[in-house]
Amino acid sequence: VESSKYDVANQLRAAYELAGMKVDFTGSYPGWKPKPGSEIVKIMENLYEVNFGDKPHVVACHAGLECGIIGANYPKMDMVSFGPTIRGAHSPEERANIPSTQKFWKFLKDILSNIPKK
Repeated sequence: VESSKYDVANQLRAAYELAGMKVDFTGSYPGWKPKPGSEIVKIMENLYEVNFGDKPHVVACHAGLECGIIGANYPKMDMVSFGPTIRGAHSPEERANIPSTQKFWKFLKDILSNIPKK
């Protein structure tokens, strides 16, 4: 969420400035606000239960850079961010869990087959 992003940035700025450091922020990406009750989330929850026999764990987390960029240009688009299990993201230690990648691929194909026409 855009406002929360600035709140955290200003908290960090205050801490570093108290230590005598100069702080500059660059390279910002837009935030986006998830809609947990949206049509696509409901469709995905149902398909997940059908495919995997379990309720999905739906949360808002630090992810979805693309949703922020796309949402800034298409604010009415209903969207979610999801994917396989990643460990050590954005580091030399980044790893993708292969079984979760296979599960993700099956799920993605099913979602694309079940998106309602508008």
